[in-house]
Amino acid sequence: MANATAISKVTKNSLIVASWDPMLHLNEQPTPSCLTRVTRDIAEIKADPLPGIFIFPEESDLTRIHAIVVGPEGTPYEGGFFHFFMKCPPNYPVVPPRVRIMTTDAGRVRFNPNLYACGKVCLSILGTWPGPAWSPVQNIGTVLISIQSLMNKEPFYNEPGMPTMPVLSTRYSDRVRHDTVRVAICDAVEACLQDQPPYPQYLVDAVLKTFADSYDKYEGMVKAQVQLNSSWRLSQMLGLRASYEYEPLLARLRQLGQRVKEKMAEDGAAEADEQ
Repeated sequence: MANATAISKVTKNSLIVASWDPMLHLNEQPTPSCLTRVTRDIAEIKADPLPGIFIFPEESDLTRIHAIVVGPEGTPYEGGFFHFFMKCPPNYPVVPPRVRIMTTDAGRVRFNPNLYACGKVCLSILGTWPGPAWSPVQNIGTVLISIQSLMNKEPFYNEPGMPTMPVLSTRYSDRVRHDTVRVAICDAVEACLQDQPPYPQYLVDAVLKTFADSYDKYEGMVKAQVQLNSSWRLSQMLGLRASYEYEPLLARLRQLGQRVKEKMAEDGAAEADEQ
């Protein structure tokens, strides 16, 4: 989380420019109507879970919501654990929530034309992208589903007006796939094994269980990409250049798989002792 000192130094002009950023609005106090609606949104998601999406509000403020969106199968994002932070403003649902993608490798990775390395999420319903505007009938769940829909098979074409360029589209997807394994899978799982993980415990448990349950699929995904090891690709779109090192990633993935297996066994034994 951004610290209060850093936030207090934000100038008025920069606040306007970054009005999309929930980190600059952490201390906004929700109105009773906002809290009522957020509580209802969260209850609906818990009653009817969204496939591949886990959410958890902060206990001290329900309008601060963490979400893990799992990359859809058959896309370059497959299996990735993408962390989003959401803050509902006091006049929610008249206006949309503010959303930031936290999975950026500290601002070094842009995963999608609509998901910036600075954390900005470009969606028309959030007011950060041209197109259909937000409506109060929409909710936290529809925002997360819309974000998940950005993670499609050919994200290269999410950029408006992009002509059909199959070679560059493939190369762009190759880069996204590699960064997904490196950052959204390996880094995310490793963070969950730390003493102070960046997510609430509920999301930590969800990430580790999903990873453990689907480990064979994860290893198979990486093995299928090893032939790209040490190759270089250049995407003229946004000047993106990427190197691929899947063999070290495979070794890292296997190490993480063993660590998660051991941790889950230890946690299971501890629970058994408590009963």
